[in-house]
Amino acid sequence: MDHQKFQANVRNLYAIVQALETMFPGRPFTPDGHMVGSLGECLVADAYDLELMAPSNQGYDALAKDGKRIEIKATQGNRVAFRSCPEHTIIIRIMKDGTFAECYNGPGQIIWRQFVDRKLPSNGQYKIAISKVKSLNQQVDATDKVKSVAKG
Repeated sequence: MDHQKFQANVRNLYAIVQALETMFPGRPFTPDGHMVGSLGECLVADAYDLELMAPSNQGYDALAKDGKRIEIKATQGNRVAFRSCPEHTIIIRIMKDGTFAECYNGPGQIIWRQFVDRKLPSNGQYKIAISKVKSLNQQVDATDKVKSVAKG
């Protein structure tokens, strides 16, 4: 894959969003839904050298070189949602310039523990605030994180 072209395309997408929002003040053109999920999965797979699985794969989105199953969550907002406990999860916030900030990179069990004793919502998804996952990320030992790789 051409990493520079991929990164440029993501930047261009967000530049177009910004241009449209400037043309139509007050009208949001924020990418959402499947687009944010797919962008997040591709951004993380590229940055951490992961192998993406088919879309809507049950329980994980990518495989690390060591075979670890990675669930990838991406948002532009303040929350992400989980249906099940992943082996490992990487949660990112996608920025308006097309870059991303890692919010959590660690065992899924640390996140899943937050839902113990909570009633399952009617949509089958537990939501957790990005501020909380950032706090939980501080508990993850560096040896339990998937390492990012430099792409140029």
